[in-house]
Amino acid sequence: MKIGIGNDHTAVALKNEIAAWLKEQGHEVVNYGVDTEESCHYPVIGEKVGRAVAAGEVECAVLICGTGVGISIAANKVDGVRAAVCSDTTTAHLVKEHNNANIIAFGARIVGNEKAKDIVKAYLDAEFQGGRHATRIAMFEEIEKRNERN
Repeated sequence: MKIGIGNDHTAVALKNEIAAWLKEQGHEVVNYGVDTEESCHYPVIGEKVGRAVAAGEVECAVLICGTGVGISIAANKVDGVRAAVCSDTTTAHLVKEHNNANIIAFGARIVGNEKAKDIVKAYLDAEFQGGRHATRIAMFEEIEKRNERN
């Protein structure tokens, strides 16, 4: 699977750990993040990754900042993106099954390396369930369409 990864300056080490682990699992990883701890603006990275996912350049993505919240908010501003902050494996699994999230995010200040790997694995192992959940995804898309008209 081709997976995007993006991070800000607080998450360089964790991004590198997750990217290496994903490659060991046989995935292709596209780095949209920064590689230094020099302060940067996470909304820029979130949007970049969101646009890559929406355009189909990658199948899904992982975003990491201090908490995962700010970078996911930026990604969610891009139509077609469903980014969810996950600090545990249950949430990671359910956001894929129920919300068909195409981006997960977490915080380098919140989860450690092994927990982050567990979160990514739970997300990647899950499958969208469709059914009533597909109806709700269509409702998200309707909200996006109403935004375009305003």
